[in-house]
Amino acid sequence: MLEQRPFGNTGIEVSVVGLGAGQIGESEVTEAEAAEVLNGALDLGVTLIDTAASYGLSEDRIGRHLGRRRDEFVLSTKGGAGINGQPDWSPGSVLGSIEQSLRLTRSERIDIFYLHSCPLDILRRGDLQDTLDRAVAAGKIGVAGYSGDNEPLAFAVDSGRFGAIETSVNIADQWNLRNVLGRRPDLGVIAKRPIANAPWRFVERPTGSYAELYWERLQALALDPEGLDWAEFALRFTVYAPGVHTAIAGTAKLAHLRRNIAAAGRGPLPAAALEGIDRAWRAVGSGWPAST
Repeated sequence: MLEQRPFGNTGIEVSVVGLGAGQIGESEVTEAEAAEVLNGALDLGVTLIDTAASYGLSEDRIGRHLGRRRDEFVLSTKGGAGINGQPDWSPGSVLGSIEQSLRLTRSERIDIFYLHSCPLDILRRGDLQDTLDRAVAAGKIGVAGYSGDNEPLAFAVDSGRFGAIETSVNIADQWNLRNVLGRRPDLGVIAKRPIANAPWRFVERPTGSYAELYWERLQALALDPEGLDWAEFALRFTVYAPGVHTAIAGTAKLAHLRRNIAAAGRGPLPAAALEGIDRAWRAVGSGWPAST
């Protein structure tokens, strides 16, 4: 049975491994493949599915393939910009994002809605938080959240205007974990990029790849996975990191999700492994900001 945890003080419970649904939004993924991983996730006990307005066909596919099972999972989505006819990061674009997500996912309410990497200067205005508050009061969303990293994340957490955050936490990306997560234990926390974009796949620097920064960092950290598969080593670090309630690894392959669930089920990393990660981070990584 996949472990379920309280999601901060939101009243929501989530599985310790969630499904990051970005990849199922890609056009190269067939409808049959999307249906298999979405339904398979719920069958495996996953109770959190995370998506975004910017993830291609993802929201539409969630609605199409899981509409009849909508009461079986917590729906987390992100938006706030890119809505036709509305200026980006305006109250109208945030409300438009919410309405679009409700329609595409065939939901009566979005359980958690995040401002998706909203810049700090816009967060300081406060009008988007007011818009989210009105959406909560109207029953359109359950929890208002912020998704991002570094200083904008710290501001969002300290503002007291959000009930949840989504942010980068992994063996090569610990700024948010060490500097922000402990400030508000009442917040629900989703860790994204829990396996650090799997840079160990590359023998040489993957120039131009989204994994390049983490590849560079792992070379500098020189971590020892203690005989474990690298993906398991990384995932177990993130799932059991202090303050994390759930970790979302994006995949369009049910077999990958099964492996992630099995790895998380093996519990926290041994103390010696955690101490090794901490030593390496303090030695070379303490000045690294979170990847954005």
